[in-house]
Amino acid sequence: MKILTSLILIAILALAACKGEQTGPTAAKPASPAAAAPSKSVPKIVAFGDSLTAGYGLPLSESYPALLQKKLEADGYSYEVVNAGVSGDTTDGGVRRIDWALEGDVKFVILELGANDILRGQPVPKMKTNLAAIIERSRARGARILLAGMEAPTNAGPEYRREVHEAYQELADTPDVEFIPFFLDRVAGVATLNQGDGVHPNAEGARVVAETVYSALRPMLEKEKAKN
Repeated sequence: MKILTSLILIAILALAACKGEQTGPTAAKPASPAAAAPSKSVPKIVAFGDSLTAGYGLPLSESYPALLQKKLEADGYSYEVVNAGVSGDTTDGGVRRIDWALEGDVKFVILELGANDILRGQPVPKMKTNLAAIIERSRARGARILLAGMEAPTNAGPEYRREVHEAYQELADTPDVEFIPFFLDRVAGVATLNQGDGVHPNAEGARVVAETVYSALRPMLEKEKAKN
C-alpha cells in the first residue's frame, strides 16, 4: 500500500510539473524560431513573456497580443505583433530563447516575465539579472523595450515584495526602456476579469491588459514615426 501511495504521489507531481510548462489546449503556442522570423514587409513588435502573454486558457484571437494587433491596425500602424509567450516560463527560460525571438526587423519588445519566478520564490537578484540580460540583448539588436512590471503577492512577505518592486523600478531606468508599473493593473484581484484560477485574465481581462499595454506603447510608436 505504501508503495502504491508513493507511486500515485509521484504521478500527481509529474502531472503538475507538466501542466506548469504547457500552454494549455487553447492557449497561444510558443513560437518556433521559424515562426518568430519576421516577413520582409513590416517591422515586428515581439510580445515576449509567459502564460499572461501566451493567452493561457483563451483562443489565440483573444490573447492580448492579438488584441494589440487589432488596435495597431485600427490606428494605422504597420507592425506585426509576434506572440512569443510560453506558459510556465521563467526569466531563466527567457534568457535562453530571447535571441531567436529577436530575429528579423524587431523594433519593439514588450517584456513580461518574472511572475513565475515570484510565485516560486526565486531569488530576486537572479530574476533581475536575467531581465537585464534580456533587455541588453534586445537593445543590442536595435529594439526598444517596454518592460511590464510585476508585484509579489501579499503572502510573500514585506521584504520579498519590496525587493521585487525595487528590482523592476531599477530596470525601468535602463536606457531605451519604457515601463508599465504593473502589467495586471485593473485586472489582478478582480474576479470578473479572471479565469477560474484567479490568476489568468479571461477574455474581458485580456482586453483591459491590451489597453494598458497600448497606452504605454503608443507614445513609443509615435517617437519611432517621428524619426522616419
